Amino acid sequence: MRKLRLVLLTCAYLTASLVAAIAIGQDQANGVAIGLAAFVGALGLCFAFHALIAMALDNARLSLEIGAVREANLILADQLEKVDARVNEVVETVTRDARQRSEELTSEVHMLEDAVQQMSDRLEAQLSSQVSAARGGPAARGRSPQSHALLDTVRDALADNRVDLYLQPIVSLPQRRTVFYESFSRLRDETGRVMMPAEYLSVAEPEGLVAAIDNLLLFRCVQIVRRLARQDRKVGIFCNISLNSLSDESFFPQFLDFLSANKDLAGALIFELGQAAFEQRGPTEARHMARLADLGFRFSLDKVIDLDLDFQDLARADVKFIKVGAQMLLDQLEETEGRLIIRSLPDLHAADFARLTRRYGVETIVEKVESERQIVDILDLDMAFGQGHLFGEPRAIRDAVLAETDPPVDFVQQSILRRAGAR
Repeated sequence: MRKLRLVLLTCAYLTASLVAAIAIGQDQANGVAIGLAAFVGALGLCFAFHALIAMALDNARLSLEIGAVREANLILADQLEKVDARVNEVVETVTRDARQRSEELTSEVHMLEDAVQQMSDRLEAQLSSQVSAARGGPAARGRSPQSHALLDTVRDALADNRVDLYLQPIVSLPQRRTVFYESFSRLRDETGRVMMPAEYLSVAEPEGLVAAIDNLLLFRCVQIVRRLARQDRKVGIFCNISLNSLSDESFFPQFLDFLSANKDLAGALIFELGQAAFEQRGPTEARHMARLADLGFRFSLDKVIDLDLDFQDLARADVKFIKVGAQMLLDQLEETEGRLIIRSLPDLHAADFARLTRRYGVETIVEKVESERQIVDILDLDMAFGQGHLFGEPRAIRDAVLAETDPPVDFVQQSILRRAGAR
């Protein structure tokens, strides 16, 4: 557009110069020379005049652009001030929230520390009296020196907090994605050697020490679930709870108070007890299970050996999972009249068992899966979850999860060890 305007102005200047030159040339004798000179002079004057006008226009346009830049700069400075104020406000909010969360976390750690300390004090008194009685009682006189030594090792492991938490994955089928963990307790002797339950249960059970181990495991499970929740890990943990823990009128109220303060963990913590224990529960145990269910916690049955279950009773007790051994389940299968059935449920097609349990809100977990061949048969039964060494062995919490959790876990554990050592 600017070029076109320049061409048109040039043509106008030429025309005006020619007209002026012709007019001057008609009155003079040497008209051609004078007209040419007049043409050139007029053209020069026109271009000079145009240059002056163009310069004035450019200066005006430049002034407008400078004014626009200054205005934009003022707007930008104003926006920067607003952004800076907003950033300061966000920093203050984050700092205030972090301080508040830190105070809440400190309060929770102190509460957990106090709860564990109270249980530790009661445990030490119980252990001392039980071990003293065991050493001097009739049972002690019939116990071998090896049993005495093993009992002392168990007692020392509990008193010194050498009770480790192990986790084994529970996976979805057929994807094999870890969706839960089951927790196990392991004791360590003074040399650090891990003691398996089969080794110490024979002496711990008669002395009532298994309940103490279970109670410590319950607290550890809640600790780990809390840490996983803070890491936004959507993984649940199955934690064994014994009838002794459910019926302990001194331990259970304390534990229930602790869970009430942490009921947001209800979706991630599943309490597990054996089928035989579930069927033997009395009014006290049933009442305490109902109180846990009121907080939103769920239950699971393991060691299931009889598949002819009362599913209505399971639903009333908020049992949401049952665990069935892989080989036990496969051994129950038999073919009759062209149908694959479960021996203890002859009227039910084997593939319909999982659908039956889901109708009552119960999922079946096939545990102790050891081979790929078992998986093929299990998938034919429409089972949704599997557990066993095929998917992963139990691993110590300090190796598998503790490195990813928050410092308060170490703080509580060190506090227990420090206090135990002081005594």
